[in-house]
Formats: sequence, structure tokens, C-alpha cells
Amino acid sequence: MMNKPIFLIGFMGSGKTTVGKKLANCLHMNFIDLDQRIVERIGMSIPEYFTQYGERNFRELESQILKEQQDERAVISTGGGSPCFFDNMQWILENGISIYLYLTPKALHTRLQQSNIASRPALQGLRDEALLQFIEEKLDERAPFYKQAHIHIDQINTSLDTICQSIETYAKNK
Repeated sequence: MMNKPIFLIGFMGSGKTTVGKKLANCLHMNFIDLDQRIVERIGMSIPEYFTQYGERNFRELESQILKEQQDERAVISTGGGSPCFFDNMQWILENGISIYLYLTPKALHTRLQQSNIASRPALQGLRDEALLQFIEEKLDERAPFYKQAHIHIDQINTSLDTICQSIETYAKNK
């Protein structure tokens, strides 16, 4: 039984929400989508908030809401940039089990091309090669944060059962 929250981190499109819901089910925990909590708090979409208040204000709010989750016995899907601002990654490491869902830039590119780009403020106006280049640059920039996670999962080649076992093994050895 997990007594700490499990934080899923990784690039947008890496499957944090999808895997998070399945993991929460597998581990008999609640599921929290941090972006959804933010939307509930602000009463508007994240792209609207970005446009109105800017990224800095969004990141401050995101950090505050992230840190409100410390007592939750839940699987928490964070935003792609959540670990990369303020002391968020350090806080995640100290307050829960962190899992980095890794995908190659090409796999992320394929997924993001098929997603609703309008719902992702950072991707506005990006398609094809420009999108791939953006993903590669952002992934390089964020890798030092993502790679601090307790557990690293190759999202394409790892089954849900294997992820659950990795978490249980990690928790036992903590």
C-alpha cells in the first residue's frame, strides 16, 4: 500500500494522464490530473490563462497547486513543465515517488501531431519539422529535471504490470 503520492512527469504527450489513470486503478489509488485541478481553480482553460496572465503567473500557480497535493494518496499527472520550475522537482522527490515517462522525440512528435494542438499553448503554430525541432529542444532543456525521477519508464516498451511492479519494488526498498 502506497502512503505517498506518485508523481508522473514527462513531456507533453508522453501519456501521463492515460498511464496515470491505469496506474491509479492498478494500485488502488486516486488519480489527480494537476492540469485539471488548475483549470478548476482558475475557472478557465490553461491556454486562456496563459494568454491573459502569461507563463510566469501560470508556473507560480502550478507550483502552488502541486504542493497542495503532498498528503494525497494518489497518482498525480503533472504538466510537462511542472518539474522544471522553481523547486518543484526537488519537492516532488522529497514528497513522493516520481516516475519519468520517457518517449523519443519522434514518438512524441507523432502523438502531438495527432492531438489537439490548440489545447497546448506551447505548440501554437507548430507543425511537422518545426514541431519536431521544438520537441527536441525542449526535451534537451527539460531532461536534467526529468532524469532526476526515482523511476524511469520507457513508455512504448513497458507494460502497466511492469510499471506497477517497479513502483512496489521501489517503495519496499525505500
